Amino acid sequence: MLPHLPKQFNAVVTGANGGIGNAILQRLLSSSQPGHIIAVSRSPLGLQHDKITSVVADLTTSIGRHTLAEAAGDRPVHLLVNTIGMLHGSDLHIQPEKRLEQLSEEAFMRVMQVNAMTPAMLLAALKPCLQGKHPCIIASLSARVGSITDNGYGGWYSYRASKAAHNMLMKTAAIEIARLNKQAIVLCLHPGTTDTLLSKPFQARVPSDKLFTAEYVADRLLEVMAQRTPEETGSFWDWAGEPIEW
Repeated sequence: MLPHLPKQFNAVVTGANGGIGNAILQRLLSSSQPGHIIAVSRSPLGLQHDKITSVVADLTTSIGRHTLAEAAGDRPVHLLVNTIGMLHGSDLHIQPEKRLEQLSEEAFMRVMQVNAMTPAMLLAALKPCLQGKHPCIIASLSARVGSITDNGYGGWYSYRASKAAHNMLMKTAAIEIARLNKQAIVLCLHPGTTDTLLSKPFQARVPSDKLFTAEYVADRLLEVMAQRTPEETGSFWDWAGEPIEW
């Protein structure tokens, strides 16, 4: 499955009740390679397995991250997959902006908190488990619209900015973590348009062959992780294994 990692490796999957997070969790459970998986979700996990420790926590809060750090303890984490993300939300009427006048400071800060700050703080909380001499893959979901170079259409100000910030934070963290663990691989991954609640309101114009199932995406992302090396830490890839420009 993941040749860079040992047998019976320890994993952490965030957003484990979400579409992609749950699909990745299921794929890990279908393999004999993982030994223990911490599955983090905001609501109780609808799955029980002897390899799973379920942690109910909101990782956008310091309390939630502390809860996860306690569950991880001092065991090495060999695989960290972060699938937390926000594109829209009812609480602050968050929607992708088409025009500048649709920008809301409050909504912008919330999207930045979830998509950029939370993944970085997650690494900080688990840093003792990531450093050392053990093989380690850290994969955090990004989006192609976070590429400044690839922005040819405009719009979606908050989401674009948050994913660009996410990428910078992950690349910067990769440099620090490489000093603490030479076998660490930090990756930003674009899953493509996946049939999940995040993309549901925006699927109407997506061609059927470009709308992927969560199961397909999970398989592809794990394959992309399997192909990477420590020399490629701090890089940005899509579901097809193609690099994306920053």
